[in-house]
This record gives sequence, C-alpha cells and structure tokens, in this order.
Amino acid sequence: MRNEYASQPWLAVIASLEQIATDLDGAGLEAADVRKVAAVAAHDRAVLDEVTEPRLPAGDLWTVNALMDPAAAEPVITGVLDFDRTWFGDPAADWTIRMARVKADERTAFWEFYGALDQAPAAVRRARVYEARNLGAIRLERHRLAKADAVRESSGAMAEVLAGLT
Repeated sequence: MRNEYASQPWLAVIASLEQIATDLDGAGLEAADVRKVAAVAAHDRAVLDEVTEPRLPAGDLWTVNALMDPAAAEPVITGVLDFDRTWFGDPAADWTIRMARVKADERTAFWEFYGALDQAPAAVRRARVYEARNLGAIRLERHRLAKADAVRESSGAMAEVLAGLT
C-alpha cells in the first residue's frame, strides 16, 4: 500500500471500499451502497484518523490459514498464509475481529485474550464502516460461490449498516 496510508488511515479505508465497489461492478452486482459508505467514510475521515497506530490486518486469519507448531503443548501459530485480504488499517477492521463478534460460541474465549473492543462513539462509527467494508467483500464471495440468495441478503444487511451511518 502507499505510504500516505500510514499518515492518513482514512485513505486506506476509502481505497478498499472503492476497490470493492469496482469489483462488484465488474461482477454485475449492486455497488451503490458500498460507494455511499465510501462517501460517508470520506466525510468522517477525522473519526477514521483517530486510529493512530495502523497495522496490517491479515484479513482472513483462521485455522486453515495458520501454520501450527505440531510439537507445542498448546496451540502455537508459527506462520500465517493467504494474504490476499491483507490491508493497512485499524486492527478492529480485521475480518477475524468481525467473525469473533458475530457469534457467541467458543469464540468468546478469544475476547479473554484479546481484550474488549473500544466502545467509544467514534470507535462504534468506525466499526460500522468496517462492517460495511466486510459486507461488500462478503457479497463478492457469495457471488463467487454462486449463492444468489445470500448475495441478496447482503443488501439488507448493508442497508442496516448505512442506516446507522447516516
């Protein structure tokens, strides 16, 4: 990614939203809602720039993308694979964080180690933008998997996120 993303994290968020919208267009899918989120993100860039220490979220960290030490007494990650969804930004925007948030199952143990997410109003607003980004990516993935009903469902979920942003 370009160096200005380090000093202006909102640029990375907008660039990723615009790329997702372009990919949606290329697939013949709805992209206007993703572009609207990009416009909101541009307007809210000061909120996005509150992220003072951007990182490189893996974007798709789960068991099949992690190399584990087979000799370790407890699970130890020794490497990470599949960086096609990596980007420069807020660790709270990572796909793994999203997936840990969506279900109250064994994933709750993750929060014991990771710690609670920031619930300040600006952090909640950023989380909505990140969720919209993830929903756009989900729409593309569902299309790739030929799940037409699930593609349509993403529009309703995106509308809910947009309602919280506008």
